[in-house]
Amino acid sequence: MILNTTMQPEKFELEKTSVWRFPTRGNWATHNGSYRGNWSPFIPRNLILRYSKEKDLILDQFVGSGTTLIEAKLLQRNAIGIDVNSNALEIAKENTNFNYPSSSKIRIIKGNATNISFIDDSSIDLICTHPPYANIIKYSSNLNGDLSLLSLDDFLKSMEAVAKESFRVLKENKYCAFLMGDIRRHGYVYPLGFQCLSKYLNAGFHLKEIVIKEQFNCSTTSQWLNKTEQSNFLLLAHEYLFILKKKE
Repeated sequence: MILNTTMQPEKFELEKTSVWRFPTRGNWATHNGSYRGNWSPFIPRNLILRYSKEKDLILDQFVGSGTTLIEAKLLQRNAIGIDVNSNALEIAKENTNFNYPSSSKIRIIKGNATNISFIDDSSIDLICTHPPYANIIKYSSNLNGDLSLLSLDDFLKSMEAVAKESFRVLKENKYCAFLMGDIRRHGYVYPLGFQCLSKYLNAGFHLKEIVIKEQFNCSTTSQWLNKTEQSNFLLLAHEYLFILKKKE
């Protein structure tokens, strides 16, 4: 665990528009960018502060290295983090094991986001999560239940199950937010973000906001820059943050 010198971001302000950009990833508490594909802590911080209150229970069913849980602890929220990958869970446990004057209860559980039956109906105050973008980044080689290993069709079927489970466990009039990017297939853009959004809308959610989040510091950007003119395509430099509500 790397504990940074400060436990809170400097000069933080809530985002007020539908375009979010964080050129500096954020390096307070135990946040760091060593876990590939993890999201900037500015994202869950904004979501937690805007859509929850202290002592609320937050769920991240793709917890990865624990970014959401770190923010929950810093902001006096309780949280449950779920992941199918044991390695990710160990990293999340280490990253949330820091001294801080917080009474938050942080639970880290091994499980599959498509079936979280161990969580009661209507028990969660906020869902704040960052699923894999299909198989763009593979987080294991042969782990059963790892959505990052699935074909596009199977991934979307799994996200349909994730959306239904999210709707089931969330309290009425509460919010569910997930970050998703588009991908390219055979030279064409596949709108993975909106394909996943449709699964959540079909599950019963109502769309509150669409945030365009600009991408920075992607490890593969440099290797593609010279090919954009040669192959006549634009680099995907944005992701979608969908904020949904379970209306009464």
